[in-house]
Amino acid sequence: MPKIEKISNRQLMVLVFLYTIGSTILIIPSGLAAIAKQDAWIGALVGVVMGGVTVGLYILLWRLFPGRTFVGICEAVLGKWIGALLSIMFMFYSFIGSVTVLFYAGNFFKINFLPHTPFPLINILFAAVVVIGVRMGLETISRTSELMLPWVLILLAVLVFTLAPEINTENMLPVFEFGWKSLFWAGFSFAGTAYMPIVFLFAVFPSVLNVEKAQIGMYFAAIMGGICVVLITLLCIMILGPNITSRSMFPSYALVKKISIGNFFQRVEVIMAGLWFVTTFLKTTFYFYGWVSSLSEILKLNNYRSLTLPCGIIMIVFSLVVYPDVVYMQYWDSTIFPPYILTMGIFIPLLLWIAGLTKKKLNLDSKKNE
Repeated sequence: MPKIEKISNRQLMVLVFLYTIGSTILIIPSGLAAIAKQDAWIGALVGVVMGGVTVGLYILLWRLFPGRTFVGICEAVLGKWIGALLSIMFMFYSFIGSVTVLFYAGNFFKINFLPHTPFPLINILFAAVVVIGVRMGLETISRTSELMLPWVLILLAVLVFTLAPEINTENMLPVFEFGWKSLFWAGFSFAGTAYMPIVFLFAVFPSVLNVEKAQIGMYFAAIMGGICVVLITLLCIMILGPNITSRSMFPSYALVKKISIGNFFQRVEVIMAGLWFVTTFLKTTFYFYGWVSSLSEILKLNNYRSLTLPCGIIMIVFSLVVYPDVVYMQYWDSTIFPPYILTMGIFIPLLLWIAGLTKKKLNLDSKKNE
């Protein structure tokens, strides 16, 4: 039997915090500014509220089935065959998540740092780190995230304080110009990118030591991660303005280029890219972990590690073709992705929670009647 991996409550908090930030910090300010213009930061706050409700739903489902993965919950609630179909759907969503985030990472480094390096090579190098991490195991990834957290917080703090002189509050005006409808859709876009993918961490939940304390810590970490992205979005609006933010593919990276103190502390975007590398790596890793571990559970394998290499190769190949071009990527993110992630991030967990409660209540009633 394989060793059962365990992670502490603190490690889960770190994972959720970095996972929430993930690739969101790179791409979401642009989408929010395109929807809500100068009110993008308010839309992000609305997204944090929506995200709080979403994470609350996951905690309720986790409490109902504390020792099961998402695949196990599907089988327990819906039976072997229907549960298996839903498990395959969950695995497919996790696979698409790993592929798309790998594309984002490769595209970011290709455009900004390695323009003459072949795109497939960049993806192979990034994916190799992800596959090695997952193959090393959940405990190793968790400890690595703990080591990375202080550097992420330091870089975030440096980013905020060094950009303070560039702030122009007039870029935030007028407030509420486009009404609540745009704020709602901006908030939904934010929650769909930052919070609904937390559903794929159900592959990790059975490994947590103290479930009750971990759930509280997970909720707090998710909210704090969202607030960090809200802060970056606010800086993008105040410094770059809503028009430049909406037109930039990676507005937070464009933001870092504005750092200049005394004409000697400047051109530090390469260092700041380390922040995005760490958070994007963690998000890709847990998408990949959710996919591989779910496939292993569906196939009734004793160990998921034997699947990491072939699944890693598949992930690399599909990352090269998942988006034919950037225009299609933007269309997918703005039009297809919201209902796509809403299905797996809200509808299915809500269905499982309601069905699970009903099933447990019927079982209790039948036992009482006996």
